[in-house]
Amino acid sequence: MEKENNSLVVKSNKVLESNIQLKNIIPNIALMLKRSSINYSGKIAFQHRIKDKYVGISWKEFYKNLVNISYNLQKYGFKKGDKIVIYSENRFEMLELELSIMSSGGVAVPIFFNYNKETAEQLIKHADANFLVVGGNSQLEKISNKLGLKHIFTFDSFEHIDKEILKKHKNISQFKVLLNNFNDENFTLNFEAQPDDICLNMYTSGTMGNQKCVQLTHKNILSQQAALSMLWNLDENDRFLSFLRWHHSFGGIFEIFNALYNGATLSLESSLGLDPAVILENWKIVKPTIFFSVPIIYQAMIDMILNDKEAEKSFFHPELKFVFTAAAPLPPRISNEFKKRNIPVIEGWGLTETSPCCTITDSKIEREPGVVGFPIPGVKIKVADDGEILVKGPNVMVGYYKNDKANKGIFTEDNWFCTGDVGEITEKGLRIITRKDRIFKLMNAEKIIPTKIEENITKKCHFISYAYVTGSGKKYPVALLFPNRSLLNKKLFGFDMEFEKCKCPKSLKDLSQCLQNCLNEVNCGLKQKFSRLNTAMLVDGDLSVENKTLTPSMKLAPNNVKEVYKANIEKLYNPDYNIKEQVYIIPLNS
Repeated sequence: MEKENNSLVVKSNKVLESNIQLKNIIPNIALMLKRSSINYSGKIAFQHRIKDKYVGISWKEFYKNLVNISYNLQKYGFKKGDKIVIYSENRFEMLELELSIMSSGGVAVPIFFNYNKETAEQLIKHADANFLVVGGNSQLEKISNKLGLKHIFTFDSFEHIDKEILKKHKNISQFKVLLNNFNDENFTLNFEAQPDDICLNMYTSGTMGNQKCVQLTHKNILSQQAALSMLWNLDENDRFLSFLRWHHSFGGIFEIFNALYNGATLSLESSLGLDPAVILENWKIVKPTIFFSVPIIYQAMIDMILNDKEAEKSFFHPELKFVFTAAAPLPPRISNEFKKRNIPVIEGWGLTETSPCCTITDSKIEREPGVVGFPIPGVKIKVADDGEILVKGPNVMVGYYKNDKANKGIFTEDNWFCTGDVGEITEKGLRIITRKDRIFKLMNAEKIIPTKIEENITKKCHFISYAYVTGSGKKYPVALLFPNRSLLNKKLFGFDMEFEKCKCPKSLKDLSQCLQNCLNEVNCGLKQKFSRLNTAMLVDGDLSVENKTLTPSMKLAPNNVKEVYKANIEKLYNPDYNIKEQVYIIPLNS
């Protein structure tokens, strides 16, 4: 899975970096795609599920489509430097279009397919988009005809678009017109693009509030693939099963370009990660050799397959090289299922601003919670005096688009990028502690790191999906807890050792009663008494992307949770405060 001698690092002046020198960065994405189309001409580049089987397209045909799209866009006024917003769920046409834009001198701007009208139009305006491409009716109905766009394209055919909605837009075409063949032997993709040319504007997930538009270059993206190719043995025989959202850096940069760069087959997961049962069906067909995911999906999959020996055998098939997790550490019980089958679990860390990966763990070193490994080749890391992690390397963005406030102070005077994450360097690699802006002070000025407490809670109780700790300016911290409904009312075969001391609640009421012991144990494990929770609340509700309490990458959005559940928080500090919904308050021994 990994190449030899890849984990050695050197430390000089408190700077952590790989001892492998980065080299052979392809200058631009057009050249990378041309190389892959030649090297892997007859291999399947992409496939998606139609009924009960996967249907694919060869690299030769795939590349031909990219050139056709690039050529035909010109007919609609597209020129180098133009920005095209792509407002769609993951689909083959989206992949073709985005790559064509980036390979033609334009700037692709993907946004989350399920944004409401206000957010979508806000981002389209902020991006200064000249063109818009939508998936279909559900996106187009949210778009005003007063955005001043040159043209709109829709991936879905007009037969699937509401006629009244179509009438609103004069300059609109079906995407399939861009696939028409042309007669111009001299036309090519933009092979002359410079490494530092911006080709992708990607909005951050807005974990701490407002989204920022990250400007990324060809070199940002391709330097990362050059680095990973020196660490991992991936080739045209590898198979990816993709569900991660392509508007987000983990899926849209890290996963996609890993497949494209190495000629691997990218298979689109038909439920888009929404249905573990369907993911498992697709898994059996594709038999992925590498899988990129987030903990919540691994947890759902493992919970399901350990009740089914055949499914378990299909999941842990012999060709599975490794799984990659990001966003948060895997719970020990899930990680252990891979460990006992000798399947490496690799974890990484980075941000959209760093394209995104900065570090990865070494499978030869025992993993520790919070430790995200060593820098990939070409990337340097150091920790500032206040604990903030700083990064320097060819993967670091140009800056935020049209955001002077965010750009101010984002780079140090000697050009280190300030990540906003707090961490420390250990013998096993970089340890992530928390986001800098999540640290708060109590009334007595004592500092609280809420993420540590939140992680302790979700590790202690498998029946909690998310925990949110707050208390800025208060006498003590409190917590809101959100249930893992997939585990309630289930028989937990396969986890006997993990659950032998657990009461295995069957309802929220049961869970609230047994949580008191677990949370008191969490409190006892906190050395600083002022960090201990005074009270917690089990909320009969779910965090979601729709109400912005979760980011599109399924991470907790703390500021939005605080706003949406402000009445619940008030109830924890003021028992007489009335709230409408059913909640379960848990007093603790602080």
